[in-house]
Amino acid sequence: MQAEILFSRNNEWGVVTLNRPDALNALTWDMVKRLRAQLIDWERDPAVKAVLIRGAGEKAFCAGGDIRWLYDNARKDPAGACEFFREEYRLNALIHHFTKPYVALIDGIVMGGGVGVSVHGDFRVAGDRTLFAMPETGIGLFPDVGGGHFLPRLHDGLGLYYGLTGARAKAADCMAAGVATHYVPSTEIFHLERELMGLSFGSHAHADIEAVLDGYAGDPGEAHVNQIRPALKKLFEGRADFSAFYAALQADGHDVAGDMLRILSRMSPTSLKLTFEQLRRGALLDFDEDMKMEFRMVRRVMEGHDFFEGVRASIIDKDKNPRWSPATLEGVSDGDIARYFEPLGAAELLLP
Repeated sequence: MQAEILFSRNNEWGVVTLNRPDALNALTWDMVKRLRAQLIDWERDPAVKAVLIRGAGEKAFCAGGDIRWLYDNARKDPAGACEFFREEYRLNALIHHFTKPYVALIDGIVMGGGVGVSVHGDFRVAGDRTLFAMPETGIGLFPDVGGGHFLPRLHDGLGLYYGLTGARAKAADCMAAGVATHYVPSTEIFHLERELMGLSFGSHAHADIEAVLDGYAGDPGEAHVNQIRPALKKLFEGRADFSAFYAALQADGHDVAGDMLRILSRMSPTSLKLTFEQLRRGALLDFDEDMKMEFRMVRRVMEGHDFFEGVRASIIDKDKNPRWSPATLEGVSDGDIARYFEPLGAAELLLP
């Protein structure tokens, strides 16, 4: 049986392969722990000049965390299961602060936890198979793994759009939004990787890598999201809370607003209000403070109802008919949401 995550050295590179192709390279707790430990070693090793991470197979870079495992374990021991998130968020912070160039080849599905091990690095290379999403509101969660930091920094309300709706983005949209830094045709990814591995780094490894990536970069085509950007900016701009945004959405009458209303009607009401508040607060926080906030949030989510109901409906029973509680937006008070952000005392997430 092959390992779930593979590490290798190639010249001056450390190479990571997420190796669960049959599970769309979803992250297990062991994978998270091993990746974090290896990155720490490579950061300290002067012989390693850069890191590249990729997914095995042709379907996925990484489709997220192992949600089924979390469902099974958090039902029995919510606090214990949250240790997965503690380790995962520490990994996300390590990647954000990584002092060497970090290249993620996201030519495939990249969602949830897969976003967390890619988007915080220096270079995110999209291909023809790229499919990005943060679909957490559909399972009673919120866009974590640093979503509170990077999503509100996308322009024109795109972060709130992706975070609330779980909308999917192909390569062109990822480039337009800033999720990806480069687009390279899938047929060229192998050649790109080979040329990167052959680099002899000078004193500016980051610039050396960027020059190679720029040489392979192509035109991903027209971005759908650019067509709806003006409408999104109008809907989200200046909205202090979810209620103000939702009222504007109901009053708008534009096709974009109508589409969003239909999508949001299927999501957890608690998750929608929680995500809006997460991104509002996260826009004002540095990365580490955001991760600490998200850990407070996820601890409370694991003690609640909607995550388990959302996973049941989408993954366990697959009836696609979650029974959210509260079932309506009106049933979720500001006080309910505020409790998700309260300090955890001795259980707080600690980052170096």
